[in-house]
Amino acid sequence: MAVKIAEKNVLTEHKRNRGFRPLPSKMKVCSYWLKGRCNRNPCRFLHPELPLQNSSHLPEGHVACKTIREKDCLKPRERLCRHWASGTCTKGDKCLFQHSWSRGQGFCLLATLEKHEKGIAGIGYTSGSDKLYSGGKDGVVRIWDCHTGQCSNKVDVGSEVGSIICKDQWVFIGLKNIIKAWNAQTAAAFDLKFAAGLIYCFSVKGDLLFAGCQNGHILVWRDSSPSGPPQLITSLEGHTSVVVSMVVGANRLYTGSLDGTIRVWGIDTLGSITAFKGHTDAVMSLLCWDEYLLSCSLDRTIKVWAGSSPGARTLKVVYSRNEENGVLALNGVHDMERNPILLASCNDDTVHMYELPTFVEKGKIFSNSEVRVVQVAESCPIFFTGDGSGILKVWKVTGVLKEYVL
Repeated sequence: MAVKIAEKNVLTEHKRNRGFRPLPSKMKVCSYWLKGRCNRNPCRFLHPELPLQNSSHLPEGHVACKTIREKDCLKPRERLCRHWASGTCTKGDKCLFQHSWSRGQGFCLLATLEKHEKGIAGIGYTSGSDKLYSGGKDGVVRIWDCHTGQCSNKVDVGSEVGSIICKDQWVFIGLKNIIKAWNAQTAAAFDLKFAAGLIYCFSVKGDLLFAGCQNGHILVWRDSSPSGPPQLITSLEGHTSVVVSMVVGANRLYTGSLDGTIRVWGIDTLGSITAFKGHTDAVMSLLCWDEYLLSCSLDRTIKVWAGSSPGARTLKVVYSRNEENGVLALNGVHDMERNPILLASCNDDTVHMYELPTFVEKGKIFSNSEVRVVQVAESCPIFFTGDGSGILKVWKVTGVLKEYVL
């Protein structure tokens, strides 16, 4: 035993003589800080946003920030305190991290609806309705009472929900190879069957329903009867991968795909007009704003497109904004002064609020996981966010229609 201890001591001394000295704790990046969970002040490990002490003792060429993930390269108050979110933070006002679900003025949190067991993939709301629909990857569609904030009904649809949209009295739920169509007035229910995989996005224009599919096709359905189901009339083909985003504007349908392209289709002709590529990764969301088209991508950019003249066949990028993280979803609201506000959800678990056209940041929403769905109520100052943990939140633009209560 004494021999083994002696050998160990000799080996340790040999390593020390050759320079194998462990870094002092103050030279090591705090692993809890990297996760936004360090509640020690002071902490004996390194928090890189703080001034370095005795930086001359760092090994040559050592850069502490190299070990930090990009999504965590934020000032402390720009990051949500995970302990606060779980109700366990003991630092109070002394905590360096955000103790609120949002930052900024002009909006507030109305309700938090926690029932889905997996991420929310679709939110449906019809203006003037007292019902809110949410669908998740848990294969459940929940119906919420907008006056009480309670779940009034739960429907097990049998498989993962890809998207939801409401049109007049109809609610459409996109599943794998099936669209479930519910008539909220007559309680009629229909299954629209096809063979194109999961439906990831919907859009409507007049009596037409567009559905973006897993196989890259866009299915087009026509609502020809007020009581009967819509009829499949055609399939638009051109994308080479999953269609994950679409929007209707200026009598055109714009679609975005994992293939990185945006395609333009005529509403009247239901034919292809053009296709263009400005992103280097999946086009996750599209939004029409006045004469502009806005797109976002996992390539960490938001792009603004415009034609050289009204009705121009091709669009060009007139502005490109770089984000620190991939952008998942776009939508828009107006503030109390009727200024347009862009809601941009990023995969750092935040939703940025930008005033258009300046892109000045007006606020930020924080979440425990990625906000994958942002839905807006058109006739009232309400918008909804659904995240990857299954939590649905209801937000209100303050200063308008204060009598509206969910």
